[in-house]
Amino acid sequence: MHFQGVEVEKNNITPSELEECRSCMERCRAEVARRLVGQTGVIEGILTAFMAGGHVLLEGVPGLAKTLAVKTFSEVSGLDFKRIQFTPDLLPADVSGTLIYERGSGTFSVRKGPVFTNVLLADEINRAPAKVQSALLEAMAEHQVTIGENTYTLPEPFFVLATQNPIEQEGTYALPEAELDRFLLKIKVPYPQPEEEIAIVKTAGSASAAVVQKVFTPELLLKFRGLLDRVVCDDALVEYIVSIVHITRPAAESKPGMKSGARSVSPEDITRYITFGASPRAGIALLQCARAAALFAGRGFVLPEDIQRVAPAVLRHRLVLSYEAAAAGITADDLIGKILSLLPVP
Repeated sequence: MHFQGVEVEKNNITPSELEECRSCMERCRAEVARRLVGQTGVIEGILTAFMAGGHVLLEGVPGLAKTLAVKTFSEVSGLDFKRIQFTPDLLPADVSGTLIYERGSGTFSVRKGPVFTNVLLADEINRAPAKVQSALLEAMAEHQVTIGENTYTLPEPFFVLATQNPIEQEGTYALPEAELDRFLLKIKVPYPQPEEEIAIVKTAGSASAAVVQKVFTPELLLKFRGLLDRVVCDDALVEYIVSIVHITRPAAESKPGMKSGARSVSPEDITRYITFGASPRAGIALLQCARAAALFAGRGFVLPEDIQRVAPAVLRHRLVLSYEAAAAGITADDLIGKILSLLPVP
């Protein structure tokens, strides 16, 4: 509790602001639960990214209510929502928009695509070819799209929730690492527990049609994001975040001088399974998501468990594993768990 005693004195977030944020998140969870049974980790991850201003990649087999979760969240958020069903024959203009020739005036007019929205559902994103993914990458990275010779700014906030099916290979295209890195979180959607599945089967149809109430407004979201910047993170925890990111890089084997204890981690236990590690963007994402987790808990300061809680979703899509890892059946989550267990906690 060392951090609690120190950080409260520095923290300038009032108790009423913390309670307002915490209660709003509770209302959001309650509204989503009207339609979704279980999947609390999925909803928590979506809310975390929503608060931190990042995009989310949802991965799971068909039938796990990924699309329903996104549509329900869009209704609770109160923001403009559009959906794109990605297919192999999709064109970049189907996402960003195109120029239409007007015969009467002899000029071109702009027809904006579905990307001009607040919440965009990119359903089965890995079915789109590279050109379409590039068009979406510009929107995700720069919050703008180029149509013809002009660039158009997207509405704010702009939030992409993409889904992909990990088991099908035919008619799919692997997402490039540059696009994966633009997703703040990659959330794995698990199978429901037996008791949850009983409730799902019993309420099939009626639950998905349940009415949910709007919880957020754009103004409220901007207010909460302002609180996020005021959540305090001790310097020792920032070093801890950097150590987690640093040890994922194969080059870390020759750079053992981290104060927070990276020297105690055996590099050959981790880096031999990683071809490319996480970029500095991963450290920024870890900090922002940990701040969001602290706010959800009603705190104005970050604790080590906040960082550990969000680390798998932040890092799992940013590690490029080696052939040795594939041969040994080792996943990114396995390596992240090992890193968290080996690095000393401040």
